[in-house]
Amino acid sequence: MKLAFETDAGSATRARLGLVVLAADEALEPEFRDFTALDGVVVHHSRIESDPEVTLETLKAMEARITTSAALLPAAAPFDAVGYACTSGASVIGPGRVAALVRAARPEARVSDPMVATRAALRALSVRRIAFLTPYLPQVTAAVRAALEADGIEIVEVGAFEQSTEAVVARITPASILEAVVTLARRASGAEAVFISCTNLRAAPVIPAAEATLGIPVVSSNQALAWHMLRLAGIAEPLENRGRLFTRALAAP
Repeated sequence: MKLAFETDAGSATRARLGLVVLAADEALEPEFRDFTALDGVVVHHSRIESDPEVTLETLKAMEARITTSAALLPAAAPFDAVGYACTSGASVIGPGRVAALVRAARPEARVSDPMVATRAALRALSVRRIAFLTPYLPQVTAAVRAALEADGIEIVEVGAFEQSTEAVVARITPASILEAVVTLARRASGAEAVFISCTNLRAAPVIPAAEATLGIPVVSSNQALAWHMLRLAGIAEPLENRGRLFTRALAAP
């Protein structure tokens, strides 16, 4: 028996967001889900082949795969925003090039990445001087630092776990991240915020406690990317327990 049915516009009644997520990333998706937990906001994911070791060479190699991965997002409806979810990759490839590669597959979408998003977040918070935490090897940390400094950000203290293996990065405990954030901030004379780089670090649980301890904003890659993509989609309402970025920086970028 053939049954009758009706159709509607789907579940993305407010915004449809797309993410190109590294194959090796384990932390971004659950954190992003929490940062975008709003009725009518739908997030679709595609994976991009990525090396389990993070080096300048393996990051650069993703450039050739971004368009193909973005094209695997559902084609039935337009996207409000699409994000390439790799901070270090965006720093090495370049945000302009990343945006062009995503738009080759999804020309209707506004494009973000964690580096573009973090720059926008720091501007929205009126922050120019930061302490900077990464999990990366020194060469990769230097590439991300250079990308921030090119936007006029002054980095007054840097700390790194100096790991190249994604599986290790994903298993660094939130307690270790919190301790590192507090240590760096207290060593950083005049820091106005702390930036935690890398989508594969489980930084989201750390942000409220670190901000309460330090009295300054703490911004992570996943938090900034979610905040920026929501605002690109026209959603700017405050969200509690996601850090000062989500309660104070409400204007669209």
